[in-house]
Amino acid sequence: MKKQNTLPIPVLKALHKVGKDICDARRRRRITIQLMAERAGISRATIGIIEKGDPTVSMGGYSSVLFVLGMTERLGDLADAVHDLTGRQLEEERLPRRVRIPKSTNDGGSGE
Repeated sequence: MKKQNTLPIPVLKALHKVGKDICDARRRRRITIQLMAERAGISRATIGIIEKGDPTVSMGGYSSVLFVLGMTERLGDLADAVHDLTGRQLEEERLPRRVRIPKSTNDGGSGE
């Protein structure tokens, strides 16, 4: 069984979209597959696989292509807390209802 078949369908769809978006971005910039491969330091075949959204290509391959396209700033946002609505909701559920100031052991009333 291929690894691709073990991934959830929404993941496969998202990767397919990323691949198509990369292909479109390359074509909008009038960059050939050969030139993209040279600049990214990967083979032409790998560029073709990336543009199909294949999940077997490493993040490094996708990252190299995004670098060539001038889109690496988006990589830093993939798991950014700003976009993590579920994580932030879970964090908010654990917030205390009240905040109390802890009693100090040296409150100044010890007579020293």
